Amino acid sequence: MTFLRQVGVVATVAAALLAWQGGGYSAWAGPADGPAKRLPNPLCDRAAFRVVVDVGHTAQSPGARSARGYWEYDFNLGLATRIEQDLLHAGFGKTVLLITDGPTRKGLAERVARANALSPDLFLSIHHDSVPDNFLQKFDYDGTMRSYSDRFAGHSIFVSAQNPHYASSVLFARTMGNEMAARGLRYTPHYIEKIMGSRQRPLIDAEAGVYRYDALLVLKNTHVPSVLLEAGSIINREEEWKLALPQYRAPITAAVADAVELYCQFKPPATGAVTAQAMPREIVNVAARGKIAHKRGKDQTRFAAKARKKPVHLAHATRK
Repeated sequence: MTFLRQVGVVATVAAALLAWQGGGYSAWAGPADGPAKRLPNPLCDRAAFRVVVDVGHTAQSPGARSARGYWEYDFNLGLATRIEQDLLHAGFGKTVLLITDGPTRKGLAERVARANALSPDLFLSIHHDSVPDNFLQKFDYDGTMRSYSDRFAGHSIFVSAQNPHYASSVLFARTMGNEMAARGLRYTPHYIEKIMGSRQRPLIDAEAGVYRYDALLVLKNTHVPSVLLEAGSIINREEEWKLALPQYRAPITAAVADAVELYCQFKPPATGAVTAQAMPREIVNVAARGKIAHKRGKDQTRFAAKARKKPVHLAHATRK
């Protein structure tokens, strides 16, 4: 954690303005030169709404190594803790930070069991991304040769169609992705590329950056709406550095908090009034592909176009 502390992992997150998409409603109010105040919202009972914020991996199985040699688990813990604090501050008093111990398989089973026992309204697992080994290069950092890949950058959001509340999972995932996009945060589209091999995933929303990962245990075996956020690529040297900076992490945590607020207002019941039929598995559309092309250039049009292809069927086990 030395590197993370040097760039200020623990920081005060700036207040974010939450506004209805396509409407004039705002959950924040206050003088232009004073602190914003959150207005009461009768549509969302924050005190009763429980979010489980899961810290991806464990201290014993810490996940991927960053470009400078630090463990993913440390990044996950720092960001998840900040998200938990922001949600508590926003009035979501039943928010739980889920930290799991043990080796990978045991840890996965324990985290799913604990999450289900808590009966939350929403499960959000926090991770940071890497790349397949064949993309790695070497560089010298403080006299030690380290692995890195600057090829990809950006966040990604995953849901599982095998989750019993798939439609509600997609609803929150899209809301969070849109909130992140509104803050200038870009998702990485490389998961639909053939070069990803067994890690290739179907992109189901080309605007919000939402992918399907049906085999992911923490998504398919939880009994509540569940989403996994890969907050960025820590194997990318520039993004690794940014992800430990307060000013870069602040819009991520603000986007998550505002997405929870919006999702809470919808209050999808446990029985799932939003049906799977109303939330199709492949929701990439022409308008979304055009928006990607406009925002990111001609190279991204190729990524979005491939999202129309038949999803890859996954048969391998998951690491998450």
